[in-house]
Order: sequence, then structure tokens, then C-alpha cells
Amino acid sequence: MEHLKELVIEGEYEKAAARVKELLDKDIKPEVILKTALIPSMDKVGELYEQGEYFIPELLWSARAMQQSIDVLKPLLMESGVEPAGTIVMGTVKGDRHDIGKNLVGIIFEGAGFEVIDLGVDIPPIKFVEAIKEHDAIAVGLSALLTNTMLEMDNVIKAIKAAGLRDNVKIIIGGAPVTQAYAEEIGADYYGDDPRSAKNFLLEVL
Repeated sequence: MEHLKELVIEGEYEKAAARVKELLDKDIKPEVILKTALIPSMDKVGELYEQGEYFIPELLWSARAMQQSIDVLKPLLMESGVEPAGTIVMGTVKGDRHDIGKNLVGIIFEGAGFEVIDLGVDIPPIKFVEAIKEHDAIAVGLSALLTNTMLEMDNVIKAIKAAGLRDNVKIIIGGAPVTQAYAEEIGADYYGDDPRSAKNFLLEVL
């Protein structure tokens, strides 16, 4: 397990996926691999980022290693009847086409056992509402990298309220221009300034 953790932390995505297969061949259960190697490895990557030892490029390599490892495990987890911790709808708001931050957070959510419905970029409020209904989501993640598109987050929350869904979902927002003050202003449940803090928030409140 320690070897797999090191491979993910170092962003060795091909070797990480291969190591997952080796562990499975040794009859180690997929949920054990997920909980004892993959989740802790991304927690460590988050720590390195917070400490200034890792930057966005390193995060992306580790996230890719995590994603490819999860892709190997996902069919087996479904076969074994492991239920996801819940469904999270994510997207970059209308007018904004940046997705690096959203993708990183989504991978960390998946690694923590959540099912992630990634709507993509430039998503209008109605699409978030429809996805919440369709997938019975327990949380929504909104991302924006531009100051002017950040304002769309308010419109998404208003649309969720208008649809009568606000009490059913936790709303998480993030992105370069976003602040805690803005989150409070528009009524979001959480503002995350790093890829793993949102995951920790959901695990605590759900």
C-alpha cells in the first residue's frame, strides 16, 4: 500500500494504475485499496500544497494518478455493492470555461467515496437544478476563475432556492476570486480555498 501511496503522491499515473492491478491480483479488496492508499495519498498531496511544497502542476500529476487508479477500481466497487457516500453535482458557472480547480476537487471527492456528476464548464443555473433533481444530489460544487463570472454563483443559488431544493443540498463554492465573505453574502454553505478542504467539510456535515 505504501508503494501505491508514493506513486500517487509523485504523480506516477501509469505506475499507480499498474500497482492497483497488482494489489487486486493479490486479492486485496478494492475498498481497502481506496481507503488505505488512495484517500490518504491525496490527503498528503493536499498537505504538501498547503505547505507550499507542491504547486498546481504537481497537484495535476497526482490527481491524474488518483483518477487512473480510481478508474481501475470503480467497476469492482460497483460489483461489490459498495454504496457511494452520496452524489455531488459540480460545474463551472455560466460564462467561465476554466476547469482545473473543479477537476481537482472532483477527483478528491471521488477518492473519498462520493459519486461525482461533472457538468463541465459554462453551465447555466437551470442545468445545475436539473442535475440535482435527476441525480438526487446531496451537494453542489460551483467553480469560477473570473471575478465577473463569480457573480453567476449567486444566480445558481437563487435558482436552487426557487426550485425548492435548497434545504436538500450543501452548496460549496471555490475559485481564485472567491472569498469567505462572498460565500456568506450569497448564502453558500462552504468556501474552499484548497482542493481537499471541501471534501473534509462534506465528510463532517453529512
